[in-house]
Amino acid sequence: MLIQRRTPAALVAAVTVAAGLTAVAPAAQAVPATIPLQITNRSGRGDAVYIYNLGTELSTGRQGWADANGTFHPWPAGGNPPAPAPDASIAGPANGQTRTIRMPKFSGRIYFSYGQKLVFKLTTGGLVQPAVRNPADPNVNILFSWSEYTLNDSGLWINSTQVDMFTAPYAVGVQAAGGQVRTTGHLKPGGYTAVFNGLRSQGWGNLIRNNGIRALAPGHGVGVGALPANVLSNYIDRVWSHYSTRTLTVTPFANQPDTKYFGRVSGNTMTFTNASGGFATSFQKPDSDSVFGCYKLLDAPNDLVRGPISRTLCAGYNRSTLITNPNQPDPDNANFYKDSVTNHYSRLIHSQMADGKAYGFAFDDVGAHESLVHDGNPQQAYMTLDPLG
Repeated sequence: MLIQRRTPAALVAAVTVAAGLTAVAPAAQAVPATIPLQITNRSGRGDAVYIYNLGTELSTGRQGWADANGTFHPWPAGGNPPAPAPDASIAGPANGQTRTIRMPKFSGRIYFSYGQKLVFKLTTGGLVQPAVRNPADPNVNILFSWSEYTLNDSGLWINSTQVDMFTAPYAVGVQAAGGQVRTTGHLKPGGYTAVFNGLRSQGWGNLIRNNGIRALAPGHGVGVGALPANVLSNYIDRVWSHYSTRTLTVTPFANQPDTKYFGRVSGNTMTFTNASGGFATSFQKPDSDSVFGCYKLLDAPNDLVRGPISRTLCAGYNRSTLITNPNQPDPDNANFYKDSVTNHYSRLIHSQMADGKAYGFAFDDVGAHESLVHDGNPQQAYMTLDPLG
């Protein structure tokens, strides 16, 4: 699929391995070909709900969609200009009702929309996802969101995400073999309105779009002029100055405390060395968009050196902990977002989550502060559509 930005769930398994947190399904258990996903509508809305299960079939690498029974359907060839995709919608539950569908072994997304079906098209390169920052996208005035998941032989990872936008609230969950259910993603009472009001009070109200149904993530906001391009420059400049005379220590793997990298700034470059003093990697001074998106000048390849260092830096910039703590990542969320120059979008979302966890930016999983649940032997998954007000 054509993904607009690097997003977490399609990469959860890879990131987990890179972080030294590999989870393996119990040897005596086998994850079945499909598992049930129970969708409960507690939105309080009377309009119809449409569900989509889109992704990559892990056994073949083919891109496509799954129907309510979990049967995979590959996408047909696309075109130039893009051609309409087949209608992959599944009728969702009415308010107060529940519907169960089947999830196959996918790496993909569960979309849901209220009132209208989403418009998907196919290019010669694959599926075109809705682009919420594009005012000409046919989906921008539809209230919708998505969860990202990977289901494979090692289990299920499923999250709620705000990496691209904050909009229709929902929670996800997974039931383990013993019956325990873990959930994440619920807002506090009044949390939906509080996030929007907080953005306005912060002076970030221009992120709110489409008659108030969503707030764009700040990286998208910079791209459309809703935030100034230099909105984080003051903090980035101070980090750069701070580590021109000090050393930043990055310990990227929680289960490998002896694997450390040491960063110092010289000119426009922050260079990291390993414990032996050898060169590890270097970064040019990032701009705000690189920080918000954890890409470009903070690119994070799926390797064991640059990527883990980059994702740690990205988390430190977004949470504004790099100056106050020379040992990263900072594990204590009480220290996050304390600087006046920070990712206020992520700050506000985390503050309104019932469990404090969210995916406010792409590497919000550094230190396990993300809204993700995982089980190596999942019996059932859950998605709950929550009220907006």
